[in-house]
Amino acid sequence: MIEIKEDLFVGDESDCFYNEKEGWAVIHTCKHPCHQKAVGYKGSLKKNHPYYLILERGNHLFLNMVDMDVPLSHEFTEPIVTTALDFIDRNIATKKILIHCNLAQSRSPALALLFLAKRKGIINNESYQRAKEDFIKLYLNYNPGKGVESYLIKHWGDLE
Repeated sequence: MIEIKEDLFVGDESDCFYNEKEGWAVIHTCKHPCHQKAVGYKGSLKKNHPYYLILERGNHLFLNMVDMDVPLSHEFTEPIVTTALDFIDRNIATKKILIHCNLAQSRSPALALLFLAKRKGIINNESYQRAKEDFIKLYLNYNPGKGVESYLIKHWGDLE
């Protein structure tokens, strides 16, 4: 787990915890095992399931977010991104925020990058490429998957 900015951490699956930990809020950005465990399914959910994309439980936000080699669907990714950024906004003043995915290379750091650029203006928001250049100075392990990166390039201007 690496602290990117005060009270904002990026981690991998080994940093994950499901219990309520005093002073912490967690965004689990991986379908397997976190979203599956929280919602209680194996394989895939039907798209009409109420928690198909997102389940917020206490200080935990579970996201059905996958990292594919094809561009991510805006229909599914935009609500995930917006909910995650809103969750950080609501909690960061009073809690440490851990955003984690399986390897801490793509999904979780991408959400941290978006928060710092779009919500806080701490890194450049002019374009995804400029934000990425600034963010890599804070988090050397950022290595976005093709799906995540192509989504951010294509929809940078739409994300808030």
